[in-house]
Amino acid sequence: MAEKIVVALGGNALQSGKGEATAEAQLEVVKQTCSYLAEISARGYEMGIVHGNGPQVGRILLASETAKDVTPAMPFDVCGAMSQGYIGYHIQQALKFALSKKGLDIPVATVATQMVVSSDDPGFTNPTKPIGPFYSEEEAKALQAEKGYSIKEDAGRGWRRVVASPIPTKIVEIGAVRKLWDTTVTVSCGGGGIPVIEKEDGSLEGVAAVIDKDFAAELLAEQVDADILMILTEVEKVAINFNKPDQKDLSAMTLEEAEKYCEEGQFAPGSMLPKVKAAMKFVTAYPDKKAIITSLSKAIDALEGKTGTVITSK
Repeated sequence: MAEKIVVALGGNALQSGKGEATAEAQLEVVKQTCSYLAEISARGYEMGIVHGNGPQVGRILLASETAKDVTPAMPFDVCGAMSQGYIGYHIQQALKFALSKKGLDIPVATVATQMVVSSDDPGFTNPTKPIGPFYSEEEAKALQAEKGYSIKEDAGRGWRRVVASPIPTKIVEIGAVRKLWDTTVTVSCGGGGIPVIEKEDGSLEGVAAVIDKDFAAELLAEQVDADILMILTEVEKVAINFNKPDQKDLSAMTLEEAEKYCEEGQFAPGSMLPKVKAAMKFVTAYPDKKAIITSLSKAIDALEGKTGTVITSK
């Protein structure tokens, strides 16, 4: 029986930090990304894909706000839905071609996915999720004064706008994803999912937030009974004392070790911390399974146990 894997794609798998922030440039990056993803599928894994949308949703929102005098600005949740659509389209196009080059006739489909969050989630009072482009400190302070944005320094890379990032509690379209899973590579929970709250009458209402895609991928992995949660990022392994002379790359972490490192503040809140926390949540729910954090280019090696950081319950 094929192993099930949920793959969470970081921003570098969708857009190069050195390239132009255009749709055309993104598609070229996605084509390279999908060559790696196709190899995972060719190895016999049943795969579901979750992607981030921080840069993309930020730019959609920025464009919408900038053009508000010409056409009404789109609400934040609608911007998130728009990012799901166009990123999913790029992945569908590129992955279908990459699979066909390997002789695999596997459908690829994007599911526009809503994610239920609690209106009482503390994330709404403490914005932490970076979106949009990077700014210098001077530009950031000017935007903060002019537009009232919440802006924070992002892991030594520059300053970015931050928004609420509540924890997801339910995937609204999980039934559709499960029905597609056996025959189709699904792209779901894009950008962490469109955050919605459940109202007393049972209806759903979009809210202004961006759910962390790693927590969304973890919830998906639980609900499709995945064997592996793989979180792909810019680094080959998780490290402690990151960017310091005594940096140490980790090949493995138990839950106990991961908790200790989190308490020590080893992982940056806007980057590695949610990845480690999501991995911990998965192996807590499934003690006999594992989570892997590694880079896109090392994904196959990590699945073969040659690299990456493996998080296990013991």
